[in-house]
Amino acid sequence: MIGTVRNRILTCQREIVLSYLAIVITIVASFFALEGVARSVVEAAALHRWGTMIVQSSFLAIVGFLIYGGLVYQLARLGYLRRLIRHRPTSKPELHRFFHDPQVPSVTVLVPSYREDPRVVRRTLLSAALQDYPKRRVVLLIDDPSKPSRPQDVELLAAARSLPEEIEYALRKPAEHFADALGRLAERLSREPLDAMGEKLALAQLYRDAASWFEEQAIGYPAIDHADELFVELTFRRPATQYRERAARLGEHAGTGGCPRAQDLRQEYERLAARFRLEMSTFERKRFVNLSHEPNKAMNLNSYIGLLGRDWRFARQSGELRLEPSDGVNADLSVPDADYVLMLDADSIIAPDYTVRLAHFLSAPGHERVAVVQTPYSAFPGAPGMLERTAGATTDIQYIIHQGFTAYGATFWVGANALARRAALEDIAEVDTERGYPIRRFIQDRTVIEDTESTVDLIARGWHLHNYPERLAFSATPQDFGSLLIQRRRWANGGLLILPKLIGYLSRRPGLFTAVREGFMRCHYLASLTVVNAGLLLLLALPFDDNRGGAWMPLTALPYFSLYARDLRLSGYRAADVLRVFALNLMLIPVNLGGVLLSIRQAWTRRKSPFGRTPKVQGRTAASPPYLVAEAVILTSWLLGSILELAQGRFLHAWFVFANAALLAYAVIRFIGLRDGWADLAMVARTHVTDLLARRARPGEMASLEPGRTTD
Repeated sequence: MIGTVRNRILTCQREIVLSYLAIVITIVASFFALEGVARSVVEAAALHRWGTMIVQSSFLAIVGFLIYGGLVYQLARLGYLRRLIRHRPTSKPELHRFFHDPQVPSVTVLVPSYREDPRVVRRTLLSAALQDYPKRRVVLLIDDPSKPSRPQDVELLAAARSLPEEIEYALRKPAEHFADALGRLAERLSREPLDAMGEKLALAQLYRDAASWFEEQAIGYPAIDHADELFVELTFRRPATQYRERAARLGEHAGTGGCPRAQDLRQEYERLAARFRLEMSTFERKRFVNLSHEPNKAMNLNSYIGLLGRDWRFARQSGELRLEPSDGVNADLSVPDADYVLMLDADSIIAPDYTVRLAHFLSAPGHERVAVVQTPYSAFPGAPGMLERTAGATTDIQYIIHQGFTAYGATFWVGANALARRAALEDIAEVDTERGYPIRRFIQDRTVIEDTESTVDLIARGWHLHNYPERLAFSATPQDFGSLLIQRRRWANGGLLILPKLIGYLSRRPGLFTAVREGFMRCHYLASLTVVNAGLLLLLALPFDDNRGGAWMPLTALPYFSLYARDLRLSGYRAADVLRVFALNLMLIPVNLGGVLLSIRQAWTRRKSPFGRTPKVQGRTAASPPYLVAEAVILTSWLLGSILELAQGRFLHAWFVFANAALLAYAVIRFIGLRDGWADLAMVARTHVTDLLARRARPGEMASLEPGRTTD
């Protein structure tokens, strides 16, 4: 929803009316649909037809939850639109005053990285390095094995270690240039009076110098894909344009008016110098035996957060390196303190004013109990692949949902680019033991969705979270089914484990209405992937009575899909993409249920699920064969089921099952690809055959078998 403020308000007002209308239609249609099914349940119970009663009761529960989900979306959309109308971006003069406040909070940007593509990490680090914020540090948290054995891992680690030095070198020349200019200004300010025209022209030239540097970076940056193009636009071209415009205004008024105030001149020089002044470093927790080695992003972040504000020395004991507190004089590692911590995923980029806007919000009076502020990330626009584009559309719709959650006091921490108050993290910190060493956990890693569980920890301690209503952050979307499978399975793993903690918090929350309103949104967020995906499978398998509320069922879903299509169009997609999104969600049913089963296994065994990192490399990620087989089984069962339903005269249900089967078939063909799916299955089959032959072969014959190859 872009354009002028007036157009934005008019658009929001129109969409608010449509949202209210959709909610009314949904409620009315739901009443008639569920009433008909409920009557069939009562009649079946009265006639002691227990099988029919169980089937219809299950159908009633599933449809009820799906309607609940539709209402959550419509209410979240309504809350988002209301917030968008009220939102007034902080003015530039106010941000300017905050920037130059001597008490401006310090920010440490943490970028966790594990075997990432150096090109992707470099982009993220540059995005963080060129933030328009005075007190910032950037730390790349390298989580690769500190002593890799594979040649490709050695290269990735070396590249990661060299990135901060490479970026500091790129910024060194402009940093020195603007620092020298600031020093010369200080000399001139000591000798009054100032040359008004000369000072304005000198400042205009500095802005042109800054613009030229950004333009050179934009021209020289190797933009390979659509993510690079957005990065270049946000990080280089947009600041260049702003600096050119500022230089032009100064040039136009060089001969008019009096001399600028010394304070104003100093602040403009300082802001230019601060843009290129940067402290960047790396940290590798796995080098030290007394830090956590848990293989997940949360403990990578926790390990460094626990070091903030203290001095440390390296100590060796039994050949192992340890970090121990130091008095500062003999410190091998001094970690400056930070008021705020910005946690930025290695495949994300943020607008240059991201930090200053969000830090200003956290520092504003009345926001002392806000623990986390963020803008839920959007997908990189212009994806060339159909899968990436469609999955990105779901991400952009999630942006609307998360913004709407804030209207109901139900914000969830989305960890890709969150700015967190250090005091809040300290408040929820816990001390645990790992391999005999005390380990502090600020962000819980009990589940693989650590930011979601930390949300409950924070609100239980009286903290609040906030979504800033602007699109200022962007993150990568998986390009193929193999990597999307890993990401979405991780997202589906953990909600069931966190739900009891959330319910416990809600039961203790004062204010019945507030607790119900917040719980209405939060509980669906945690339970939906389990109930919706399992429910859809049952819904397509359970025969329902076409004459008992069945005719009203489509009308209960029509408002949801209509608004979803409108939001896709307003977000830059086509309204028809709603069908592709639905097809994608059908394809992800076994993936989401796979994540749910991992949660159930963890609850049963008390062993944490492994953290599945989404691959961020060039090339296609092979899909796990069990999920490919599951897609084929589901598709076959739906096609056969539609024929069976048609033969038994349940025409509405037959049409419903066949339509879903057709969409799933489309998703398998377009999003997975028959050739790629078959190649992944064949690759695994060849590997198993090779292993079997290798075990049976005599020692002299084993050398003739190449990995990944079979013999005749």
